[in-house]
Amino acid sequence: MVEQQYTDLFEQYRGELDANSAEGLNRHRDAAFDIFRQTGFPSSVQEDYRRSDIVRRFDADLGLNLRNIPVPVNPHEAFRCNVPDISTHTFILINDRYYDSAAPAEGLPDGVFAGSLRQFAEAYPAQFDAHYARIADMAGDGVAAYNTMFARDGFALYVPANVEVEKPLQLINILHGGVDLNVNRRILIIAGENARVKLLVCDHTADDVRFVVTQVTEMFADTSARVDFYELEDNSEKVTRLSSLFCEQRGHSEVVTDSITLHNGYTRNNCRFRLSGKHAATHVGGLAICDKKQHIDSFAFLDHAMPGCTSSELFRNVLKDEATGAFCGKIRVRTDAQKTQAYQTNRNLVLSDTARMFSRPLLEIYADDVKCSHGLTTGQLDEEALFYMRARGISREEARLLLMTAFTRDVVDMIRIPALREQLTTLIDKRFRGELTHCGNSGIYK
Repeated sequence: MVEQQYTDLFEQYRGELDANSAEGLNRHRDAAFDIFRQTGFPSSVQEDYRRSDIVRRFDADLGLNLRNIPVPVNPHEAFRCNVPDISTHTFILINDRYYDSAAPAEGLPDGVFAGSLRQFAEAYPAQFDAHYARIADMAGDGVAAYNTMFARDGFALYVPANVEVEKPLQLINILHGGVDLNVNRRILIIAGENARVKLLVCDHTADDVRFVVTQVTEMFADTSARVDFYELEDNSEKVTRLSSLFCEQRGHSEVVTDSITLHNGYTRNNCRFRLSGKHAATHVGGLAICDKKQHIDSFAFLDHAMPGCTSSELFRNVLKDEATGAFCGKIRVRTDAQKTQAYQTNRNLVLSDTARMFSRPLLEIYADDVKCSHGLTTGQLDEEALFYMRARGISREEARLLLMTAFTRDVVDMIRIPALREQLTTLIDKRFRGELTHCGNSGIYK
């Protein structure tokens, strides 16, 4: 059994894990270990994972940095992000360790913490204990349990009540190593009552080795808080990225998330939102551009537990060559969640005979005074639109590129950072034209 090597590793090196982390993280390892021994990794036998064989990704000889040893690299000299010049507070994770050699962020409002998860656990124990490993559903997500067993550091963002962080924050995740690695990354976001914050997370790969990455993000939006959380994946084809986002929202809060995959290897994105306060709002977007043998699988679950909440899901995929894509969107409206408005849309472009897309929209409605809908289309480019553009002197290839870029536009428009929207539009156009330099042997982004 694949899981056995990891349970043995955990038991053998438990002391090393504890010694190189914080007490707050260590307290949850035993519970996570017990759950993982019972559930293991998700497998394609499970309905929600029919199109993603997670177990196989771990059936390899992968190294783990159990002693949390710093990687000897200066990311400011070695790497250049694809989304520069958007004026952000910038932070860096190298593999699953916070890069604490960077200069501290200047200009953050009083009371805001942004930095090492280990340091946050020690400096803000009450906030940490109230949210870490409590929002994530380890019992229902074996990858989350596994991550909790091995996570030693990560990134924490805490914005107290009534504080607005006007300038966006950017977290750059860099995968770096000379051997195949398993990386277990953790992100914790806490927005107090009436707080405002925007965070962009960028994933990059520096070395031509295999990486299997688990990332668990826990997000808490208190009453009337506003949180924007954007992810940009630009990884190498040797990266397996298994991301689980768990979000808890109180009344009148608003959360916007948008995940853009420009280049990847094997990606599974889980998003689980619980709207536990009246009139909360959630807007979830996702866009993936995949070719060759790349794989993208997105699962989004929105749980409406209280009256008057609204949610929207918008996922789009563009697939060619032998790429595969999967989407499962699930909306649950509980009995007490009257006046719910929930909308789900999945649109897919399949540009080759060998690409495959699998979609499964689901609605569970137990209330009678609601407005809910879902829409799903999978097809090729509109030949009438191509003919119309060619009749006006546009070449067929240029017309195809323009239509593909236009197809992605509404997902990009969800992002509420104008400079980032503009940069993404440029990157998407370059990706379709084959001009985007992605991660590879050079270790440098251009």
